[in-house]
Parts: sequence; structure tokens; C-alpha cells
Amino acid sequence: MSAEEPRWRWLSTREVHRGRVRIDADEVELPGGARAVYEVDRSAPYTVATLVVLGDDVVLARQYRYPIDRWILDLPGGTGTSAESPEAAARRELEEELGLIADALTPLHVFAMNPGRSVGKTHLFLATAARRGHAVTDDPAEQVRSARMPLAELDRLIAEGEILDPTLLVARTMAAAKGLLPPVGI
Repeated sequence: MSAEEPRWRWLSTREVHRGRVRIDADEVELPGGARAVYEVDRSAPYTVATLVVLGDDVVLARQYRYPIDRWILDLPGGTGTSAESPEAAARRELEEELGLIADALTPLHVFAMNPGRSVGKTHLFLATAARRGHAVTDDPAEQVRSARMPLAELDRLIAEGEILDPTLLVARTMAAAKGLLPPVGI
């Protein structure tokens, strides 16, 4: 990033919605002096997701996603809190959603899921060994099913455009890029 690249200047923030998501309206000054209001998602400090690979298989979450009215395969994960580390949040979410306790978590990547609208970053992890714990959810809208399949089957679904979850796509790609899994193939 060049020092000459102009940045916006924050002027004020007003909360416009708080529910499952929190949306703020920030007043900003643009380069050149014009003012604008920009809506920002400040729902969570960060999110986490874990790609679980046990031998030649992956263990994924299967969840109904209301906004797209479809059951999809995705990664176990969710929102972290300011009181816990991303790794602790990933461990908690993995056990809550799939009933798995990871022996170790390897950091894969941190990325901005929606940098045009959200301040939150997503922390991705890889687990290659896990033992049974207890799946627990207190949210009736979150019904997660475990889906175990060969890695080759996941790669086929990716190639066919059946995988919609960006965290799963990024985690699979980063695990291959770091040499932790074979390249994506069909």
C-alpha cells in the first residue's frame, strides 16, 4: 500500500440495528472533502471455522441456511468473543456443533469475509485428530448435522460448484497451499 493512497476519515457512528447482526451507520469524510454515510456490520469481533480431516476423510457440518433456503455443507464454526482467543473459540464451536474435541489446531489463514461491509475477520484452523465430546446447542435455529466423506468427494463437490460456503473453499485451498493436504483435484 502506497503512502499516497487516500483513506477515508471517520467522523461519527450511529447504531441503526441490533439483533442477530449489528449494523452501524458511520459518517465519513471522503478524499476531496465530500461526506458520506457508510453502513458497517459490527456483529462480531471475529469468526472462526475448522476444517476437520481424519485420515482420508473430512468431517463437515451440514446446516440449513435460511437466507439461501438450502441445506449446505460448511465448516463447524461461529462467532468468537473478546474474552476468548480465536483458537479457544474454534475449539468451543467444534465441540458445540459436531461433538468433536480437536487434539491440536493448526492455524490456516485469517481473512476478511466481506471487507466491503464487515469489520470482522475469519480465523481458519485445521484439525487432523479429534476425539468425541458432546455436541450442545441452545439456539433452536442452529441445527447442525455431521457429514463425513472422503476428501476426494469434497474436491468433486467443489469442482462441480456444489460447495457454497466461502470458509470451506478458503480452508481447503489454504491447506493445500501450505502442503497440509494434497492439491485440490477431482
